[in-house]
Amino acid sequence: MPERRRSTFRAPGTIDAALLAEGAVDETESPATDEESATAEVIEPSEPVRRRRGFRAAPDADASEVDAVDPAAAAPDADADAHEADVVESGAAESAPDAIDSASESPSPADQEPEAEPAVEPAAERASQPRHRADHVRNRRPSSGARRFAALSCTTAILGVSAFGAVAASADTSDAPALLAQESAVTDAAAAAGAADEIVATPVVDEGPTITSGLSTASVPFTGGTQITVTGDELDQVGAVSVAGVPATIVAADESAVTFAVPATTADALGGVEVQFTDASGEVVPVEETVSSIAAAGVELSATTVAPTEQLDALTLTYTSNPAIDAQLGYVLAHWNNYNSAEYTVLSGVDCANFTSQSLMARGWKMDAGWYYDRATGAMSPSWSSSTAMRDWLYSRPDLATPLDDSQRGLVKVGDIAQFDWDGSGDRDHTAVVTRVEHSANGTAVWVGGHTKDADYWNVDEALASGGGAVTYFSLK
Repeated sequence: MPERRRSTFRAPGTIDAALLAEGAVDETESPATDEESATAEVIEPSEPVRRRRGFRAAPDADASEVDAVDPAAAAPDADADAHEADVVESGAAESAPDAIDSASESPSPADQEPEAEPAVEPAAERASQPRHRADHVRNRRPSSGARRFAALSCTTAILGVSAFGAVAASADTSDAPALLAQESAVTDAAAAAGAADEIVATPVVDEGPTITSGLSTASVPFTGGTQITVTGDELDQVGAVSVAGVPATIVAADESAVTFAVPATTADALGGVEVQFTDASGEVVPVEETVSSIAAAGVELSATTVAPTEQLDALTLTYTSNPAIDAQLGYVLAHWNNYNSAEYTVLSGVDCANFTSQSLMARGWKMDAGWYYDRATGAMSPSWSSSTAMRDWLYSRPDLATPLDDSQRGLVKVGDIAQFDWDGSGDRDHTAVVTRVEHSANGTAVWVGGHTKDADYWNVDEALASGGGAVTYFSLK
């Protein structure tokens, strides 16, 4: 270790009795020799009395590694060195004040070396040399503007939140009564809204079916069979329709409409009749009809005006005479037992199809190559005189007729054609003209007229019971 010499002289003072008691030597009693004085002035401490607070040992790594050192990691070491140096100085100052004074007054050789003009050293050499604490640390990156801005923004945000909290706290304290009143009002409004949103079980009254329109056809031939539609609400609940007290067949029904087939009536029952609708329990379905007297008075109804209505129990249908059907039915009733031999040939025992063709001529049909009769020669087509041939020809003429089986008897009307298969062979053995149709709760009853079983009103069910077999129909257009 380097020797340190006292650069100052301290004059001897009065001997303290306490120091003598501790074993101090009285210099007045035994003066030291020159050799002892020289030796006494040389201080040879076993350990350094003081550390340099700015000294840091040079690392073994190269300059690149020195630059990579994290400033945050290096800072604690510097603080630790400084703290350790302070502790050492404090202890040394208490134990050896003279040595401290000596060290402070006499600079060390290491302090005197850098007095010369500093030279620029390579980076590698500077990295291996000790650095004073006050020197700039090269591996510490300068603070960037972005980081400063981020830190400044965070600080501003924290201060703003704190200020807002303080203002809110003061507002809560000063405006407490008003806020409580407002909160109470909001609570009451929410409760009222909740009460309004509650579903109240209101009894739903089912008013049942209601008819809101008139008949799609106001007048029909007495022969019946015409299909009429009415509209309204919940009409799928309609259970029955009657015309002049006679049940009518319901062809189709849904929630908004009902379609029924008008039953036939007699020729002497022409005029207006009531059409009544009932539900499944037998209750009369009400009819809401617009009052026509308002329009008759010249009052114009706007699109937003609800037209006045009156409630009725029934609608009115008018039976009229159909000239074509009237002529056909008149011919059958006139010649069912009085053959018209002056105009047509009579086919003895098999005149049923021939007589039916004559009635169709009275109805207004026209002959063609598939169906004809030559009065001059008496020649006729098979379709004119044969029941099976007539069936096949009518199958080919959907413009004239629609085939029906006995399960569709409710669609049969006066003037239609009925054909019988007595033996079930598939051929047609007898042909007749429908002269009457009645609809009732027990079903539809049909009567026919013709030749070869000369009859004006022969009940179809009785005919089947006596002759057996089956019956089919052609509904004429």
